[in-house]
Amino acid sequence: MMPLSLDPGRRRAAPAVAALTAAAVLGACTVGPNFHRPVVQATPVYRPAGESSPVDTNAAAAERHAPAAGTYAQQFVLGAPAAPEWWTLFQSPQLDELMRRAMADNPDLAAAKATLAQAQEMVAAQSGQLYPQVSLLASTGRQKYGAQFLGTFAVAPFTYEAVGASVHYMLDYAGANARSLEEKKALAQYQRSELQAAELTLTGDVASEAIIIASIRGQIRAAAELLSEDRDNLSLVRTAFANGSVSRLDVLTAQSQLASDQALLPPLNQQLAMARHALAVLLGQPPADWAQPDLELTDIRLPRELPVSVPSRLLRRRPDILAAEAQLHAATAAVGVATANLYPQIALTATLGQQSLTPAKLFDASSAAWSLIAGLTQPLFDGGTLRAQRRASLDALHASAARYREVVLDSFGQVADLLDALDHDAQLVAAQANARDTSQASLELARQSYQAGNSGLLQVLDDQRLRQRAELGFLEAQARQYLDTIQLLLAVGGPLG
Repeated sequence: MMPLSLDPGRRRAAPAVAALTAAAVLGACTVGPNFHRPVVQATPVYRPAGESSPVDTNAAAAERHAPAAGTYAQQFVLGAPAAPEWWTLFQSPQLDELMRRAMADNPDLAAAKATLAQAQEMVAAQSGQLYPQVSLLASTGRQKYGAQFLGTFAVAPFTYEAVGASVHYMLDYAGANARSLEEKKALAQYQRSELQAAELTLTGDVASEAIIIASIRGQIRAAAELLSEDRDNLSLVRTAFANGSVSRLDVLTAQSQLASDQALLPPLNQQLAMARHALAVLLGQPPADWAQPDLELTDIRLPRELPVSVPSRLLRRRPDILAAEAQLHAATAAVGVATANLYPQIALTATLGQQSLTPAKLFDASSAAWSLIAGLTQPLFDGGTLRAQRRASLDALHASAARYREVVLDSFGQVADLLDALDHDAQLVAAQANARDTSQASLELARQSYQAGNSGLLQVLDDQRLRQRAELGFLEAQARQYLDTIQLLLAVGGPLG
């Protein structure tokens, strides 16, 4: 068998072919640690057994916690599937419309979407570094060599033309580019989780402002009713004074009570204005250009059953936990990048083109020119920079791991706090409702006694103040139960559709 012969051009290209083959083999290697999703020991429940309310089991074997607060109680269904859009549990078309407008027009949400798009484009940009970089080359110029450079060989000034292509490939045998791409993907996942968190925060703020507006409107209505009663009392006392059955002091007392209660309205009106302005901004509207709906708590039904993710599931759906996990992934990949920078950098470059002194012969076969270049750069002394950068990346990795654990623990604590808060909210609303009803009955008896001449005006006014405080206390407790319900639905991670 005759040996295979190569022409000179092919013999020159053989080392480059071998180098590219080696690149394909070595490119599969990556240094640095591989990322593994953190393992967290998640307990089956959020609260110690002594703090939990009574438990029963539904048809799906989901755990229920039932606070003992009568008609104001809510049940927490542990492990039940969540609604695609958590606010629909309130069964309020007005609230649904507010959410739709907020998701469409809120500027913070738009910024978060643009930031995610930017991160995704950075992934695409980094992906391109895994492939050879091909460039088109074209040049023309006029040149003259100096006599000292060429010695006795004199070359007259000349004009040249050149056109061709260049291929450059950085051999990623240590995985620097692959780890950089992994880091960019993790950062994109972080931004995706940040967008989900922004959506949850926005919808939570919109729902909270809607509840606050409805609650304040109820308090303003209660204050207005109180003022109406004050005016009725004053009219009653004035009539009695005209008949000579009461003293001037009773008239002044009734006038003082009316003036004191009139001071309730300005702060409530200011709170209502601020809540309406905040809601308009959340919806991406100037407060002066948007007519807000008249929200009432009766238009927003309090959910009686609340789906609550089990702790192990919470780790996979709560945006701040997923964001912390993505940051941990990015920090892990950054260690790989810093490690790869300690290895030699190998670059392969190939050019193919046409060169000529005249445009007419630029594309002749005799004008062809090419080159194959392999370059290696090995850091020998950098003052310890590269190794310090690797140690810094390891420190950043350890910090990210600690932050991830902190976010997980905080989330468990937050859910536990809210479960307890809703238990206590139900009890508080029930107690405030009982106080309101009792104080109303006491006030009616006091008025009857006063009209019959069996008691003084001060007793009526005292009972009226008690009834007013009980009414406002009931409205505030009711709003707190709504707000804590919203916070719990946010704390368990949504989800959004």
